[in-house]
Amino acid sequence: MKKRCLKPLFLTAVLFSLTIALTGCSGDKASDSSSEITIGLAQDIEDSLDPHKAVAAGTKEILFNLYEGLVKPDADGNLIDAVASAHEVSEDGKTYTFTLRDGVKFHDGSLVTADDVKYSIDRCADTGNGDPLVSAFSNIESVNVLDESTIEVNLKEADTEFLAYMTTAIIPASNETPDTNPIGTGPYKYVSRSPQEEIVLERFDEYWGTPANIANITLKVIADPDSIAMNLNGGAIDMFMRITTGQMNELSDEFEIYEGTMNLVQALYLNNDFEPFQDVRVRRALCYAVDKQEIFDILSDGKGSELGSSVFPSFGKYYMEELNSVYTKDTKKAKELLAEAGYENGFTFSVAVPSNYQPHVDTAQILAQQFKEIGVTANINLIEWDSWLSDVYTNREFEATVIGVDASSLTARALLERFQSDASNNFINFKSDAYDTAITNALATADDDEKTRYYKECETILADEAANVYIQDLPEFVALNKKYAGYEFYPLYVQDFSKLYVVEE
Repeated sequence: MKKRCLKPLFLTAVLFSLTIALTGCSGDKASDSSSEITIGLAQDIEDSLDPHKAVAAGTKEILFNLYEGLVKPDADGNLIDAVASAHEVSEDGKTYTFTLRDGVKFHDGSLVTADDVKYSIDRCADTGNGDPLVSAFSNIESVNVLDESTIEVNLKEADTEFLAYMTTAIIPASNETPDTNPIGTGPYKYVSRSPQEEIVLERFDEYWGTPANIANITLKVIADPDSIAMNLNGGAIDMFMRITTGQMNELSDEFEIYEGTMNLVQALYLNNDFEPFQDVRVRRALCYAVDKQEIFDILSDGKGSELGSSVFPSFGKYYMEELNSVYTKDTKKAKELLAEAGYENGFTFSVAVPSNYQPHVDTAQILAQQFKEIGVTANINLIEWDSWLSDVYTNREFEATVIGVDASSLTARALLERFQSDASNNFINFKSDAYDTAITNALATADDDEKTRYYKECETILADEAANVYIQDLPEFVALNKKYAGYEFYPLYVQDFSKLYVVEE
């Protein structure tokens, strides 16, 4: 039987609650001067290699290895200085001063300058149309270069979460094509890409911090979930993230299984502009029709962190466990709500699901069976990932979808702001005056207790209004050939390849 390495998530005292420390797996490191590893990906990078424009979580988790901000998260969830060597926050919370680290180089060999930092922040704060690439940057009043090693960021209003957004990638002002020629400061640098086939990375030997252990990484696209175990067992790939329990059981004893959580909100996301989902009674009926434990049992041997709203457990003080019981399976109640809404004979709708994400496909199939009990037919439409990004996420041309939404930073804002009525990433078209007021109040206050209270009000509204059919933060199983070790889970949807190493035989 394959051994599982259970990895802990240690989270910051401010944002997260401490979880249980479970046993880790390790081995002695071998010489790595010419080491290499091939890692399987469920999908190619489809949106952009530009870190400021990338939308897909699968893209951002890879770019984590190429780019860094003034600060960055570590595996324990702490924000640590990166391109900056130190930072200070003024007493009024409106001025952030960063001292740049000496000698930090971009992958092209050029030194990072204060002008590059200012350019990177300004680029995300002002796109010329009033829609900043990083929404939190709309609060920036000015970015000033005080001297060659000091940057000052002035805010219009104090923001206790702002430091987390300084993880935004620093890129060279001279790079005119970051979407195809990514140049960052991270432990790995971009070498090449063959669309729908592979991405090649190479260790950056002039990295300012602890160097990566493995010299060369090939990220191989394995879009067919049925071939993942075969590619692992056959040696075509050495590692795959987010395998299913079924795939895991097909693997030989050559693999270690690391277990953690995905740090995302999996749900049946409903287009609230689509009839009948405009009616809250219909949305609530679907919620009452779902048996989450059955989903956990079928998908992952009973594992899964139940969700009742759009915040997952890693966000300790913001996570509201009590919302998990707002809807428990009640077929009678679901049918009554449908009848009240004029759908006593049920209805039919389509669920768009990215075909390369097997956990979401499996979840959709289980949901479809559960909805049959209340007379509702859910037709599953498997689509390619690039089509999901364009049709569902960007153009909002869908009725429902099963997907996982991640947090782009260590903030509750990243999870909740998207449901504001006029948010550009409010792809479900949720509209609520009460929600708009609550999220506005949360973003406006500098008092942490008040901010927490307003965020919880947002979560409660999403649950009460059944904005979506919330399911879980999925367990994550990572298969890694025993020739390697060092895999670590983060409290964000990222992959840190620099910690991997070859085990000495």
